[in-house]
Amino acid sequence: MSPTTWRNWAGNQAADGVTVVEARGTEEIVAAVELAVREGQRVKPIGSGHSFTAIGRPEGVQLSLDRHDGLLRLDADAGLVTVQAGMPLHRLNEILAHSGFSMTNLGDIDRQTVAGATSTGTHGTGARFGGLASQIRGLELVTADGGVLTCSAAENADVFRVARVGLGALGVISAVTLQVEPAFALRSQESSMPLEEVLGRFDELADGTDHFEFFWFPHTGSTLTKQNARVPLDAGLEPLPALRAWWEDEFLSNTLFRGTVGIGRRVPALVPAINRVSARALGARTYTDRSHKVFISSRRVRFTEMEYAVPRAAAVDLVRGVRRAVERNGWRIAFPIEVRLAAADDIPLSTASGRDTAYVAVHQPVGVDPEPYFRAVEELAADLDGRPHWGKLHWLGAADVRKRYPELDAFLAVRDRLDPEGRFANAYLDRVLGPAPGLRTV
Repeated sequence: MSPTTWRNWAGNQAADGVTVVEARGTEEIVAAVELAVREGQRVKPIGSGHSFTAIGRPEGVQLSLDRHDGLLRLDADAGLVTVQAGMPLHRLNEILAHSGFSMTNLGDIDRQTVAGATSTGTHGTGARFGGLASQIRGLELVTADGGVLTCSAAENADVFRVARVGLGALGVISAVTLQVEPAFALRSQESSMPLEEVLGRFDELADGTDHFEFFWFPHTGSTLTKQNARVPLDAGLEPLPALRAWWEDEFLSNTLFRGTVGIGRRVPALVPAINRVSARALGARTYTDRSHKVFISSRRVRFTEMEYAVPRAAAVDLVRGVRRAVERNGWRIAFPIEVRLAAADDIPLSTASGRDTAYVAVHQPVGVDPEPYFRAVEELAADLDGRPHWGKLHWLGAADVRKRYPELDAFLAVRDRLDPEGRFANAYLDRVLGPAPGLRTV
């Protein structure tokens, strides 16, 4: 098998000389893992490559699960769906919709695989709702010794507790069981609002609807707010007219935005004026559609991203700090800053572990060095006990991670037992978790 090159979606992570092994079915995953272990190689399962960090970067064997993507069970009475790990979220959403079900919460991108999204702590928004991993009710894990663990709150509970956000460090997840709910619609209200009003009313807005988020356009005092309220499907749908949806979500938000980002890269001085125009172009609108169609946005402009999770009460301070940093440094930032929320959960390495959380995400277009801007935001978040999204750029090491995650040792105890030689690790995981015990004396 010829070595190949792997790259992630954004193109900022790459690996050469990778051996790609395709697996379909748990038995083929076991065989691939056993072979890699016998040959002394590290093995990394790869989904859609939507992480901006090197969390998925293969260093020996790239285990492709593209064909391991089927529906295994749908228990309508219990509201449980079990899928193979490589199932992409957009396919899962369609399957659920046809069967009368919805995911409780979703992020705004649906290209990730189920295992990749949950393992990196992908979340949506909503003060009362957790991230995708909080919806897991069971999983199947292939370990470094070729074993297959069935994990749930009742079976291998210690592994289940930490593996819901496992970073790919514990083994290869081969199947995931998710709690779903009867299908619902979302009534979306999008409108412009002054930044200072949003910050002054943050708690009111966050608690006033089911799923709240806002986008602040740097160099302006304007935001776009999104307030999505759950409504029953039988109340009727009022989706956007097709032409308006194409104009606003495809042409303005993708085609035109790509053009303005390109102009801003060539002439940075124009970015503030471009942002002011962009803030005005995205006007108010109200519509009702199936939940996954409202949660998801089309993202065709490539970018790099960093996102920090801070205690909810610190969100306003972080946004104001970012604004001051942008102004003080004279940066020209073309991408909006995104702010979302999540309820506390009990998953040791979840960014919302043990606390109600707000997320502040910053972006830069591909081709622009994000480090000065992102590092400044990271320093601000550090002062607010911020935790980085595992799949988005950051510079923390294991000592920093230990300060942010009180239950890191519980996670490492399971990691060290299941993968003592670090066969599922890579340089990123060695950095943020520390090396596995079999590597510490090498």
